[in-house]
Amino acid sequence: MTRTARELLETTTRELAPDPGSNPLVPLIARGEADRSTLATLALEQRWVIPADRRAFLHLAERADPESAAYFTALAEGEALAAEYLETFTAACGADETRADAYTPLPGCQSYPAYVAWLALNADPSDVVLALTVNFSAWGGYCATIAEALRTHYAFGDEACAFFDFFAQPAPDLDNAGVDAVRAALDEGRLDKSRAHQYARLLQAYEAMFWKALV
Repeated sequence: MTRTARELLETTTRELAPDPGSNPLVPLIARGEADRSTLATLALEQRWVIPADRRAFLHLAERADPESAAYFTALAEGEALAAEYLETFTAACGADETRADAYTPLPGCQSYPAYVAWLALNADPSDVVLALTVNFSAWGGYCATIAEALRTHYAFGDEACAFFDFFAQPAPDLDNAGVDAVRAALDEGRLDKSRAHQYARLLQAYEAMFWKALV
């Protein structure tokens, strides 16, 4: 059944891959055409997203079966580490603590973490595992592109790029945890594939809103 779970994750990721045109900002960054002020805004928005997602993942872990709980706990631990990297990126963008504290986030950017919080409160954790895994695939690709562009076009060093490097790099342990969670849900008849697909589509729509709000 492990192979079936992995195949389900891979197939769903392919089926629900976002439209390449849904993200207008990453191509601009890739070409070095995004203003540094936009990079700073990206950093400041992520300062709101990362801690919100971490708390949502911890709440999902509390509600979940053991396999899904392990997956969400690993996600939360990753968010905590990403938050440290984010501080360096934010500083490299020229956004000091005073500016960060005074910053008012954009509704279009914060719709994504708001929906993740909704999932944490209302959705079956097993369905959320599948939905998040699909969404993270696109996010990892965006981060890889941004990390390369920051070095090539904006002269950012490795420490300033670490936030995006972190999400861009393969995470086999997390991938395996996701497979284990989906396998257990399939074995026990807890996975609602239709509902998980719905969650994934909404996550992708909210992520597209995030990027469009920054342009």
